[in-house]
Amino acid sequence: MAGACALLAALTAGLAFPAGAAADEPAGRDAPKVNLLLDVSGSMRAKDIDGQSRMAAAKQAFNEVLDATPEEVELGIRTLGADYAGDDRKEGCKDTAQLYPVGPLDRTEAKTAVATLAPTGWTPIGPALLKAADDLGGGDGSKRIVLISDGEDTCAPLDPCEVAREIAAKGIGLTIDTLGLVPNAKLSRQLSCIAEATGGTYASVEHQDELTDRVNELVDRAAEPVVTPVAVQGADACAKAPTVESGLYTDREEFGQQRWYRVELLAGQELRASVSVAADRAVRPDHGVLLRAVTVHGREIVRGEAAGNGRTDVLSTGLRYPKPERDDDDGDKPAAEVVCLAVTHSFSADAGVKTTPGLPLELTVDVVDGPDGASDVASFGLGRGWWLLGALVVTGFVAGLLWGWLSRWRFAVWRTH
Repeated sequence: MAGACALLAALTAGLAFPAGAAADEPAGRDAPKVNLLLDVSGSMRAKDIDGQSRMAAAKQAFNEVLDATPEEVELGIRTLGADYAGDDRKEGCKDTAQLYPVGPLDRTEAKTAVATLAPTGWTPIGPALLKAADDLGGGDGSKRIVLISDGEDTCAPLDPCEVAREIAAKGIGLTIDTLGLVPNAKLSRQLSCIAEATGGTYASVEHQDELTDRVNELVDRAAEPVVTPVAVQGADACAKAPTVESGLYTDREEFGQQRWYRVELLAGQELRASVSVAADRAVRPDHGVLLRAVTVHGREIVRGEAAGNGRTDVLSTGLRYPKPERDDDDGDKPAAEVVCLAVTHSFSADAGVKTTPGLPLELTVDVVDGPDGASDVASFGLGRGWWLLGALVVTGFVAGLLWGWLSRWRFAVWRTH
């Protein structure tokens, strides 16, 4: 069973990034840039993360992240609240500094800089975001800020949500991801709002290893090939759905909604599709995503589904459908088949959480030449890989019968002696 799950997981991963997707990436892009923005305010002294202070956990996580940063990523570190320990709010709200400049990474130098940090002052998130955006400069490579904080901004009226919206409005392709070190509702709302404004993600982490894993994931994400998705608006029924070709598409899907898209498939071709739905705001822990391929008459061909428990903010699944070669009686090839793709998710939110716009959805469609000799079984969506799984099941069943018969025979021989 574990092997079958691993096989399906690998299939889904392969569908999420089809071989031809990277071909759309413009050549000669600038290096991806990441700016880690760390809260070093006085509250980071609290010892509630695996028996150590929040600051110690952040330092350990940063050291591991610096070791794992891909060579092609230009990385920098900015602090907020690291230098001014006084009571003058005006001065405290200026307290943000570039600890390590965004550029090619010298791991030893960056770690030495991180080691000097000590929890000190205020929490000027808004001013720090403006400076962090400037640190990244121009260029056409991906740009990402990862904000890590244990408290809300203390420098209103410069609202960090408004700052994030202002950054997004500049159209510089900058994404802000946020991580909260305290399970606090007001902090979660603020950090979710900042992330949502730029299409980023928010997560709450309470353990050092979770913090390390999450920051590593976000840094790695910056290094992934940049493919510009095409905006599309799915319909609420197959008959009204837009027709999509091979490519990457983006849409929004509200809670309790279903989105439909149409794909034309010729005999001998194979449809590979995947979908990812991101929780860009606070949602309840248990959720799922379902992607179905359906005929225009409503018969389900194949489906892909995935479930989550709140430990990740993106849920993905995929499917494959090979349409076999068939000739009509007069020898002509049959007309293209229209396959309807239906996307459904079961994310839900507590009262007070915005339901519009819907959650961001990315749909990948790839229509390729199918495998030679695709079988009738495959045409119903089972896929050729299921023959191997079926053979393993039959082999296991036969082996079980033989083992049971051998055990009974040995027991009978033992009793006679």
